[in-house]
Amino acid sequence: MAKIILARNNEVLREVALSKERIRIGRSPHNDLVIDNRAVSAEHAVIVTINNDSFLEDLNSTNGTQVNGQPIKKHFLQENDVIELAQYRIQYFPDTGIDNMPDPIIQNMPQPSGRIEGHASIKILNGANAGKQTLLSKSLTTIGRPGVQVAVIIRRCEGYYITHVEGDIPARVNDHAIDASTQALFHGDIIDVAGIQTQFIL
Repeated sequence: MAKIILARNNEVLREVALSKERIRIGRSPHNDLVIDNRAVSAEHAVIVTINNDSFLEDLNSTNGTQVNGQPIKKHFLQENDVIELAQYRIQYFPDTGIDNMPDPIIQNMPQPSGRIEGHASIKILNGANAGKQTLLSKSLTTIGRPGVQVAVIIRRCEGYYITHVEGDIPARVNDHAIDASTQALFHGDIIDVAGIQTQFIL
């Protein structure tokens, strides 16, 4: 199970397992990780975990949230990322034990009705790479331009989903902005991220 470790001045204060979908961080006592410091907002940030992937989102905090020294609004967490809130540091550790195992749902279990078989792909529709097709064989595929606009396509046993990760303006699917949650993808959907249009093919 993935986890985060809270530290201040190189002293470990608390370890929290990412055992549920939303782990809230903030000054108020109802948060999952409480940081009693005035520089931390009452509800400062949240970590959303979907399968083995975790995303950090700043909840419009007063002083902002940084990852590895860079301010973020929404960020896909990777191994050893350091989240900075005021004088506090939160280090992220993924569940690496699961990542090295074959996917038991896809490979070792029968496929009930409605579950995916094989892999989908995305085809670039514009720009210099128009016509190029990429197989979505990984559990997570990042698309877009870092620092501008980034989205992530997530492969689950029941289908493919997309979520906005980085950028002030959400990516679009079929000319509609992706909302704050994870959105299902269907064959033929047109995804627009950082000006690059791709078609989802299942």
